Amino acid sequence: MSKTQSLSFGELILDETCLFARRGSKTIQFTRNERALLLALSRNPHRLMSRSLLIEEIASSEASDRNIDFLVNRLRAKLGDSAKSPRYIATQYGEGYVWIAEPSAVPPQTGPIDAYLAIVPTFGEQPDRIDTRALSLLDHLRDGIAAGTSPTQKIVIVDDWRHVVSSGLRYVLQVSFQTADNRADCTATLREMPSKHIVRAFRLDLADSASYASEATRVSRGTIKELRNALTNASAGLGTPSDQPLDIRLRKASTLLSSSNPAWLKKGQELSTARADNPADPDIALQWCLHLFARLVLASPFTGVSSVERDELEGEIEATVLDCLPAIEGNPLLMLAAAKLMYFVHRGHLDLAEDLAERAFARTADFAAALPVMGQLRQARGNFKEAVILFDRGIEMADPSSDFLLHMRVLKCIALLASGDRTALDAANTFAYDIPYSPPALVVMMGMTMTAADQPLPESVAKTLTAEGPVGVRNALEYVYFTSARHLIARTARANVMRGLVAHAMRLHGIAAIPPIVPAGTGLIADA
Repeated sequence: MSKTQSLSFGELILDETCLFARRGSKTIQFTRNERALLLALSRNPHRLMSRSLLIEEIASSEASDRNIDFLVNRLRAKLGDSAKSPRYIATQYGEGYVWIAEPSAVPPQTGPIDAYLAIVPTFGEQPDRIDTRALSLLDHLRDGIAAGTSPTQKIVIVDDWRHVVSSGLRYVLQVSFQTADNRADCTATLREMPSKHIVRAFRLDLADSASYASEATRVSRGTIKELRNALTNASAGLGTPSDQPLDIRLRKASTLLSSSNPAWLKKGQELSTARADNPADPDIALQWCLHLFARLVLASPFTGVSSVERDELEGEIEATVLDCLPAIEGNPLLMLAAAKLMYFVHRGHLDLAEDLAERAFARTADFAAALPVMGQLRQARGNFKEAVILFDRGIEMADPSSDFLLHMRVLKCIALLASGDRTALDAANTFAYDIPYSPPALVVMMGMTMTAADQPLPESVAKTLTAEGPVGVRNALEYVYFTSARHLIARTARANVMRGLVAHAMRLHGIAAIPPIVPAGTGLIADA
């Protein structure tokens, strides 16, 4: 595969086609005329380039001496250069400009490319003879694709295919140019990463100058269509309506995987009948598992679920999900549901849950439904910083006042609580737990969980906990441990989640309110 070479001048690294430059961690992009001027100067080091010669290189009917001076000033600003103390472009007064920088070894690019899709050009065997129209076509592609995708989905041009191989990119659009016998050949290949699976390939007909822009528009639209199809396929399953617009389907999918969605609780009889009629359908099977999950997490904390019933429900979830795994490969939404369920039952399947979620996430782009699961898996490993970043991303993507927004905020607070970062938790815990569909008891438990051990409980929370008595509070602590603490690998993290609960329970009801599983799993001493 042919590739361009980079030129290094100290901290400045120029792609040889001058599509962009890098200075430290900063990426610099250029306009078409800036590129043409930079190409002419950097490829003729220590040679005086007159303004008239530079005008010819730009090949623009609007170019003039003043225009050249203006472009040089813009280049200097972008490159961090100075007319008084030049490092790259020196002025020969009354004559023109000279590229004075000495080349140096090119350091390898490190770190992943922070983008959703990268456009990677290759220029055949003569990259030093690149038609400026080809460079303009790349700009049109980038801007056209960006116009049809989310503002959070960054579209970039990358100078070398090697830079994307180990990156976190979701897609690569490889654009190959070849000129032979006065004919310009160009293809664009859209690949899903990291598998490099070819999603679609385009042949561009570059018959004349006008066709460069029109063909770029055609390829941009085709690329956008494929990206949207991928998101449509990713949101299929779990009863999501196939006849609704994509944005509604994506929001619906995100809500379906929220931790305590009551819709699954209400659909028990319907799903039981569907399971009997379609026992081999993995979609219906996973919906049934989400119903069982809802029975566990939406139960009243104060009455609780018996250990026998919990074991039975979690055992059925585990067995059903394992049976479904071969059939759900390729369906990201069902894979995320399976990852969520395998994480929750806490039966030694963390690696499996991570594998399912990572592979689903790699195919779902900026899909909010993946963020809660991904964040909880990071949190289980003790990677609280990464978990909070994922939860913050979900908060940014959520609709104002939506249930999903509240769900993400609660998850973020639990991650901060588990990490022991009380300052960050207090800053984040500034919203009301007014979950429309949650039993009031769950709202009380959130208040108890988030109140520090050395702080008094809110009056309404203390009143409810006093009325529930030691048995009710004991059940509530066991509920929180099984839903929010047991999944954390680090014992200290489990202790951080439960510390305030134990302290408040002890003050209200003494040792009778502490279930044995809590000190056993956290190391907290109940009578301390």
